[in-house]
Amino acid sequence: MFTGIVEELGTVVAVEHGPESAVLRIDGPLVVADATHGASIAVNGVCLTVTTHDEAGFAVDVMAETLRRSSLGTLAPGDRVNLERAMRADGRFGGHVVQGHVDGTATITGRTPGDRWETVDLTLPAGLAAYVVEKGSITVDGVSLTVSHVGDDAFGVSLIPTTLELTTLGHKGIGDVVNLEVDVIAKYVERLLSHRTEVLS
Repeated sequence: MFTGIVEELGTVVAVEHGPESAVLRIDGPLVVADATHGASIAVNGVCLTVTTHDEAGFAVDVMAETLRRSSLGTLAPGDRVNLERAMRADGRFGGHVVQGHVDGTATITGRTPGDRWETVDLTLPAGLAAYVVEKGSITVDGVSLTVSHVGDDAFGVSLIPTTLELTTLGHKGIGDVVNLEVDVIAKYVERLLSHRTEVLS
């Protein structure tokens, strides 16, 4: 479980591609400070399991399903990534409930700068539109954000200076692909209501 508060900007140092999988090696000295074998670290919003680590960084396996549903398959050495360790039971929820289970990807279609902030417009996959509401929570590349506006096939978020400075979202350009995780509570509500309708019908 995560909260969408990025702890560190890591750097991809190596990518080893297999037939249906990949191994990522990432520099991130902060997030490995207390890492153990099997620990969970979110990489651009994707919950991955640490297989090896040292004081500089860690390695993770990425399976075919994850490569298909996320943007991790496009990563190359030198790319920066958002990193967050799994939340401690006695920690604070600075963002919202984030599972690290990416639901799909979106493409950045526009960036509008403000005085110290920036509005970013993104595509919204049809299958996720029902779960995205204005002023609701969404995770973009592992960053907990509030939806500022939403349509049938697009939505926008506003980035404060801290987000622009400390996450990859400050450097992404138009056409870049990002990972999305919608609010899990909305998915559970939908499932419960549909099940209740089936029982009553």
